[in-house]
Amino acid sequence: MSNIETGFLEIDGSKLYYETAGDGTPVVLSHAGFLDSRMFDGIWEQLSRKFMVIRYDMRGFGKSDPVTGPVCRRADLARLLNHLGIKQAHLVGCSIGGELSLDLALENPGLAKSITLVDSTPGGFDMQGEPPRYLFEMFNAVQNGDVDYGSELQIRIWIDGQFREPDQMDKKLRQKALEMNRIPVERKTFLIADTQPARPLTPPAFTRLEKVACPALIIAGSLENSEVLRAADEMAARIPGAKKVIMEGCAHVPAFEQPEVFLSHLMSFLW
Repeated sequence: MSNIETGFLEIDGSKLYYETAGDGTPVVLSHAGFLDSRMFDGIWEQLSRKFMVIRYDMRGFGKSDPVTGPVCRRADLARLLNHLGIKQAHLVGCSIGGELSLDLALENPGLAKSITLVDSTPGGFDMQGEPPRYLFEMFNAVQNGDVDYGSELQIRIWIDGQFREPDQMDKKLRQKALEMNRIPVERKTFLIADTQPARPLTPPAFTRLEKVACPALIIAGSLENSEVLRAADEMAARIPGAKKVIMEGCAHVPAFEQPEVFLSHLMSFLW
């Protein structure tokens, strides 16, 4: 791969790590809230052949600094784009990465050339019914500093999903997810930064999906939690002209589980 650049952006006294590769229209990849930018390893190189691709570790994840308090994720991304001199980009986000991409697109009309929201729920979406299995047990483990068990449970929730057991997963893929996940679990990133995020978008995105002013692609895994699938249906129905794709046989992170299939959907949307 040519043209790879890495760097750190200082935000409020802490460093955010980022990478760029390729030339052309910018595509920004925002990771899920339990992994880091390495979840895009499987699509990074091929995507950079057609676009300028940016991926980054949110603060509290990967190579970025730990967090010390609530964070406004969309503001961090806006500052990164400004730092790189990018005025318009395709925004691709998984889980919390999709939520912040949607918020940023609504807050800054014209910045998003398109949005791709992957297994995301919009801010203000009311999750109903039974929570994912292991969720409360996982929060308790993380809060009590049991890093190994907390990380394992988080991977069971989001990588294995509610319809699969750990031994049904690709071992190397699962191990890589555990390695990424251990960092935010050890740092208690979610509890410190994201349970009460700084400066939430007001009114929340869920109340103004009809105001999204760019093309939108909604992707969800068929093995995803039913409430996340309901959110995908809601966004596809209310965002003007939105397209929806259900990827069979994967859960919360399709780009990580099935990179080639994910890339084919993304490229046909972007190109």
